[in-house]
Amino acid sequence: MFADRRNGAGAPGGAPARPPLPGGALAPRSGSLAGQMVKIGMLGLTTALAVWAAFPLYSAGNWIGIGVVAAVTTLLFYVYLSPRAIPAKYLVPGTLLLVAFQILPVLYTVSTSITNFGDGHRGSKEEAIASIEASSVVRAADSVDYRLTVAAVGDPATGDLVFLLTDPEGRVQAGDADGLTELAPDAVTTDPSGRITEAEGYTLLGAAEVSARSAEITAFAVPSGDGSGIRSSGLSSAYEGDATRAYDADCDCIVDAATGARFTADDERGVFLDESGERLPQGWRVDVGWDNFAKVLTNPSVSGPFFGILLWNLAFAAGTVLLVFVLGLGLALLMHTDRLRGRRVYRVLLVLPYAMPSFAMLLLWRDMFNADFGLVNRLLGLDVDWLGGEWTARLALLVVNAWLGYPYLFLVATGALQSIPRELTQAARLDGAGAWQSFRHVTLPLLMVALTPILVSTFSFNFNNFNAVYLMTGGGPFPPDNPMVGGTDLLITYTYRLAFGGQGAQYGYASAISVFIFLIVAVISVVSLRRSRSLEETH
Repeated sequence: MFADRRNGAGAPGGAPARPPLPGGALAPRSGSLAGQMVKIGMLGLTTALAVWAAFPLYSAGNWIGIGVVAAVTTLLFYVYLSPRAIPAKYLVPGTLLLVAFQILPVLYTVSTSITNFGDGHRGSKEEAIASIEASSVVRAADSVDYRLTVAAVGDPATGDLVFLLTDPEGRVQAGDADGLTELAPDAVTTDPSGRITEAEGYTLLGAAEVSARSAEITAFAVPSGDGSGIRSSGLSSAYEGDATRAYDADCDCIVDAATGARFTADDERGVFLDESGERLPQGWRVDVGWDNFAKVLTNPSVSGPFFGILLWNLAFAAGTVLLVFVLGLGLALLMHTDRLRGRRVYRVLLVLPYAMPSFAMLLLWRDMFNADFGLVNRLLGLDVDWLGGEWTARLALLVVNAWLGYPYLFLVATGALQSIPRELTQAARLDGAGAWQSFRHVTLPLLMVALTPILVSTFSFNFNNFNAVYLMTGGGPFPPDNPMVGGTDLLITYTYRLAFGGQGAQYGYASAISVFIFLIVAVISVVSLRRSRSLEETH
């Protein structure tokens, strides 16, 4: 009898016995050998990544970063070695990825938006002083000559410049904006003249890269200590000279020995200014509070372009949603007709734009709208500079974007139509409703329950549709007096130009506009999703 009760036969009412609880006497003590080996391998990889991340943090003295790495590693070990934290095994990876790829970038953007970070304000005050002194170096009669190779860290077109130097004694060094670093002889390769031809960890600039960055190379100087610096003399030699500008800690200013001018530090703006208000080009990064946000809203030279772009941005996103909705739903209704033959073939043809790479299609459409040899003008017998005029470029952009976007809504609407019982529309017809009335009061409300979230996401996506604008029009056309604001610019392309444009990077200001974009899209999305929830409750 006891055996029967242990096996569940004695359960009240003949009900089957409850399964053993996790971790109970009948639960397996461990998984398969393969599973255990995979777990050990993944935890070993986690440890290796933690150690790899800890060394540069330790070198930089970033103890907070080291603490975060240690805490995350400890959490992962606890979760995957504990037999009780079963739900956390599934929740922790997703949560960590959410924090790493969503929350932290948002927090970093917000923190950058309250600074003056950008060209001329990238480093600390000490780095700015070193750069000012190095850039004022002039050659002395007894200056030291070096064999020079111009290199970069990473991308030769955009990476930070580095001077690879060989002094008269044959010692090899790398000089950047922070100073000189001696290189191991086995880490470099030199030619018979002593010039470095290859260096581990650096990308040597070719003739094309040197030509493109010639102005930057000419202005670049390596601080070498005691008010001296190293500058290039041509492309294969460099010299060490004395700085004409030096920092005086007593007055917290830069003194120009040649002219006697004094540039006093303004710690609120992160610049050195003379009595007339002229500033030195090298500054440092400081917190400016809400100045970037205030500039967007109150400075007429900034707020005018910003609100003009915002108005077009809203019109572009809303117009794309409207065109995609009308075109996609209309075609879905047409394909839903039983009397239409060859519907499968038509459906395949209609979703072809969705199967094509969007970047390739945008470049193709850009050529088709070309004023001189474009297919659109040739087919229609027109002579229109589609991408040269503000409104024609906007019209072309809307048409192309709708062509790329309608197949997705067509597919969703087709599935939603097939889920609506035909008895509902038949009942409406029996009650005397016409085709339009049946669609307006029965089919469309049921469709909107499924389509509203899609329309909201379509609006959010097109509000930040960088690819369509950048590849199709580049944000242009641009007025002659303002190359920063184009006729088809969205806020996202305008922000990109501010951050990486040729007139100097303004990362702090661009981050402030990114925060505005986030708030606008968030508010519109929340309001729209609440509206879609009310539709679900009604229907």
